[in-house]
Amino acid sequence: MGSSGVRVPPLGLGCAPLANLYEAVPEERALDTVRAAFDTGLTYMDTAPHYGVGLSEERLGRVLAGRDRAGYTLSTKVGRRLRPRAPGEPVQADGFADTPDRVREWDFTRDGIRASLESSLERLGVDAVDIVYLHDPEDHVPEVYETAFAALAELKREKLVRAIGFGMNHSDLLARFVADFDVDVVLCAGRWTLLERTASDDLLPVCERRGTSVVVGGVYNSGLLADPAPGARYDYQQAPPELLARARRLAEVCAEFQVPLRAAALRFPFGHPAVAAAVVGCASPAEVRDNAELFAHDIPDELWQALVRRGLLDDDIPLPV
Repeated sequence: MGSSGVRVPPLGLGCAPLANLYEAVPEERALDTVRAAFDTGLTYMDTAPHYGVGLSEERLGRVLAGRDRAGYTLSTKVGRRLRPRAPGEPVQADGFADTPDRVREWDFTRDGIRASLESSLERLGVDAVDIVYLHDPEDHVPEVYETAFAALAELKREKLVRAIGFGMNHSDLLARFVADFDVDVVLCAGRWTLLERTASDDLLPVCERRGTSVVVGGVYNSGLLADPAPGARYDYQQAPPELLARARRLAEVCAEFQVPLRAAALRFPFGHPAVAAAVVGCASPAEVRDNAELFAHDIPDELWQALVRRGLLDDDIPLPV
């Protein structure tokens, strides 16, 4: 990844669902999900303090305890600090259910970023993480330039982390940061998918030019490409009718080639040379195994060509091989 020397398997585990995203996940099922990821080779784990106000990191840490630290790659994020919720203070759900009694506070200062990482290490039960992303800084751009990226770079110089970057779903702003900073890796959610390809216009060209690796999140666009049924989510909201119709057309073409839509969605991002990995959120061991099998599914080149012919992929998009 960039010049950091970090290597990740192509398919990783997104750990937001471990923290009761949308609905409660029983503790043992969450832990079994991580164990299944190790069993199936999804040994890149991506988490964040934001996920369940620390619950994701805590649950992940319970499975990492005692494991060979060289046997997996771990990333977390900074930009939000956690503190105990004061009496009478509102609960901050932010899409997560049954979370610990904590609240999030934005903090892009040097001390805040270092304190956030230290707290994450405690919850994870590890001495170091491989990658740290600055998380969702789109409303804090001045702070990124004034304090936050310098704090990340300092952590890397001190060898407290091996690779640094940004994680967000705004590909245009990610492109600006990659152009302006020495970024090892970005995690881009939802903008380089079979359904939405805005990253090809801004982020991916600058990453290729600068040697910055891309980890793709949100390959299913919050569920729409997993199951394009009425009521499916897109970007964490109910999908608009025109996107639902487009996803269904994608599914129909995939079915002609006996390829599940999800298998095509998982494979599609790897057509671009800057893409190093994709992370998929899983809430059960069965979902982990299912994603691993889908990732290994044989996809004929003719499928991608058919999608181009029918106007579902642009003809200048790099296609997987």
